[in-house]
Amino acid sequence: MPRTPASADLIDSRYAAWRLLTTLLLVTLGNSSMYVVAVVLPTVQAEFGVNRADASLPYTLMMVCLGLGGLWTGKLADRFGITPVLQMGSVAVCAGFVLAGLSGSIWTFGLAHGLLLGLLGGASTFAPLMADTSLWWNKRRGMAVAICASGNYVAGTFWPPVAQWGIEALGWRHTYIGMGIFCGVGMALLSLRMRQRPPLVALTPSSATPSRASLHTSERPFGLSQGQAQLLLCVSGFACCVAMSMPQVHIVAYCSDLGFGAARGAEMLSLMLACGIVSRLVSGWICDHIGGIRTLLLGSALQGVALLLFLPFDGLVPLYLISAMFGLFQGGIVPSYAIIVREHFPPQQAGARVGAVIMATLVGMAAGGWMSGKVFDLTGSYQAAFLNGIGWNLLTVSIASWLYWRVARATPQPSP
Repeated sequence: MPRTPASADLIDSRYAAWRLLTTLLLVTLGNSSMYVVAVVLPTVQAEFGVNRADASLPYTLMMVCLGLGGLWTGKLADRFGITPVLQMGSVAVCAGFVLAGLSGSIWTFGLAHGLLLGLLGGASTFAPLMADTSLWWNKRRGMAVAICASGNYVAGTFWPPVAQWGIEALGWRHTYIGMGIFCGVGMALLSLRMRQRPPLVALTPSSATPSRASLHTSERPFGLSQGQAQLLLCVSGFACCVAMSMPQVHIVAYCSDLGFGAARGAEMLSLMLACGIVSRLVSGWICDHIGGIRTLLLGSALQGVALLLFLPFDGLVPLYLISAMFGLFQGGIVPSYAIIVREHFPPQQAGARVGAVIMATLVGMAAGGWMSGKVFDLTGSYQAAFLNGIGWNLLTVSIASWLYWRVARATPQPSP
């Protein structure tokens, strides 16, 4: 792998575009397990004879480890480059799916998801690749990061129907083993196209973001210390994804409980994430025009609206419509954090800092998935789980509003 940085002329170039396409495919393969585990949840629960909360634990372990893995794989990518990280991830994804398919208990199944599919596998293809993408683009940085992050939702759109078909035709175990071989080999081959180191770049905030020096110097992001700003972004990311996880993790089980069947739930999940792809692309365009913090505020507010709509409506057609709406509203939230980091922190720290925020979002997804299952076990319905998600979403809206207020307050006013 080349140790010298690429020429700055390659920023926003055709090479950057081809690299972005490769990145999209890598994220689609590396994050497949995040959504397949939701599809097999009812089947695994019945086979291992556990309750809903325990059946949700493999997802929880995977997301916690995925977040922790993003923190250290981001640092590894900053130091050694992205290709060794991706090659390690390809081996882990293959081994994780195969071990999960051969597991004899919910604990072996959970450890395969946590340690292999999460900590080593999926972690190599989300936060590090978003950070890497942000270094190859200036003019269309928001759109590029959104396309990279869309691979996560392409995985969520493509893999659930494939997994559901495999479960019905082959059984979930053979489906897992086949997916492991396909995804692992595909990642290994694609990683060979990512060997060039990114160019050395300077801190370049979006032209849509207010530009007072105290807000955009790497020493004082948002006029705060780096640690304070990082902490607030991590808390915000955790809270927004606790809310986001409720429909994404439990929509299949929710539909089964309502009598619509797991197949309808898998279709809703696929529809939700397909609309999330549209949302991420549109949010990338919005981010290029209004900046990362405003995009975060807009997306989190709209996510809260969609969660509220799940409370009064539980018919089949309304659930399809609300699932689509939820996907359209929340898809741009997580990529906006990578843009915020790129706009306000030193680019040389991009991998580690984006990894830390993405870690918080994934731990939020893990906690939210488990919380929703636990609330269901305690109450016998998902209504209280939706209310729990709405409360966490309000915390994200509050933090994003305060950070935006600090930016707006410091914006220089034009002279008369």
